[in-house]
Amino acid sequence: MAQIRQTRLKLLVIDDNPETLHFVQDSLASDQLEILTANDPEFGLELFFRYRPLIVLVDLMMPKISGMEVLQTIVAADAGVEVILITAHYSTESAVEAIQKGANDYLTKPLDLEKLQARISSIQADAQRREKTAQLDRELLDVYEFEGMIGRSPLMLEVFARIRRVSPHFQTILVTGNTGTGKELVARALHRLSPVSAKPFAVVNCSALVETLLESELFGYVKGAFTGALQDKLGVFEYADGGTVFLDEIGELPMSAQAKLLRVLQNQEVQRVGSPVPRMVNVRVIAATNRDLKSEIAKGTFREDLYYRLSMVELTLPPLTDRKEDLPLLQRHLVSKFATRYRKDIQGITRRAQSCLARHSWPGNVRELENVIGNASMMVHGTVIDIDDLPEWLRRQPAQRVESESGILTLEQVEQRHVLDVLHRVGGNKVRAAEALGIGRNTLYDILSRMKTPASIDREAEEPKDIPIRPQNRAG
Repeated sequence: MAQIRQTRLKLLVIDDNPETLHFVQDSLASDQLEILTANDPEFGLELFFRYRPLIVLVDLMMPKISGMEVLQTIVAADAGVEVILITAHYSTESAVEAIQKGANDYLTKPLDLEKLQARISSIQADAQRREKTAQLDRELLDVYEFEGMIGRSPLMLEVFARIRRVSPHFQTILVTGNTGTGKELVARALHRLSPVSAKPFAVVNCSALVETLLESELFGYVKGAFTGALQDKLGVFEYADGGTVFLDEIGELPMSAQAKLLRVLQNQEVQRVGSPVPRMVNVRVIAATNRDLKSEIAKGTFREDLYYRLSMVELTLPPLTDRKEDLPLLQRHLVSKFATRYRKDIQGITRRAQSCLARHSWPGNVRELENVIGNASMMVHGTVIDIDDLPEWLRRQPAQRVESESGILTLEQVEQRHVLDVLHRVGGNKVRAAEALGIGRNTLYDILSRMKTPASIDREAEEPKDIPIRPQNRAG
């Protein structure tokens, strides 16, 4: 396993009291922490956007801009920043408001040195765990990446195993699956792992070809075969001789072309339009469709003999909704891909954004997920994709009901009410609430996140937590 890189975290202190700034600097000075200070909230926000610290200590009562406004600005810009409000004027109402708006903690002045050091040490330990998690995520992606495809679900692992088994031997193969499941990726993997990988790989989208030109595209033509045929032209099968032809959307092929395709598969020969001379070819054929070809046969729109010739080996790709366990890996892969493409330092996706993605059924499969992540990566301003960066139609989807129709409380509802009661008793401090409940902080976040939906709350009503995907160099 690769060595986990130790990062030097940045901490920003914003307080109009110079004594507080000096106290924090003297108390927390270490080789692992770089401390920035600002005695003015406007200058403090300028430092935040310039240096992007992981931890921010903010005084609640300041001139021009209040600490609560600074908190909201920082959380809106980067949901992964740990903001701690400090104040000499404690009130339960402001403490609960701060936690609801995304504060990590709420400390009173004069600052308790031991408590402050413990809080910062805890955040540093969390950052190191996220760094380790990011490293493990990258290693996990390497393990479960197969020829450009990502999957660790049993369904996808079986697909990968079948590709490995058949790629050295197949002559024809049929790949079926819904739109967006990755049929072309499978076709390319079959070719790359075959003995003819150094030979041409020709792609034909059968649905995009005009019927009058389809035969000449597939089989070629000779000079003078029709008006405009000024010279001989190779068809796809002759071009790919010795290699592989991928016929995408094979179910769209008209019956006349199906008969000639069957001849190619049976006799390994093609006949150019306008020529009586058959030409021998040696090609592997991969056909793909999102249609039910047996239904098409029953309707008389697809040849039964062609179907049986193509489907000597058949690979069926599962829809994304049947392999939801692959969703986190796919998200990490796609965020990394688009972060590189757009030259952005995108480190992950907040928990509430991931919850929103997990609720969607993904009828467009991986292609739809790729479009959503690509759009969010383009729109995001901070270093993590939050729920507001997702398309509006996705955010507005209704969440599953939690309430019992019978009026009897479920165990989950009893748990949630007890958590809210404890949270109220400790003034909204989630760390203290987790300790009182005897659970981890992350478990508490999970329980709280299940009570809320993206459509019913805004950013201020929930404390986000980023899920790292790439090394967290913002803190370095």
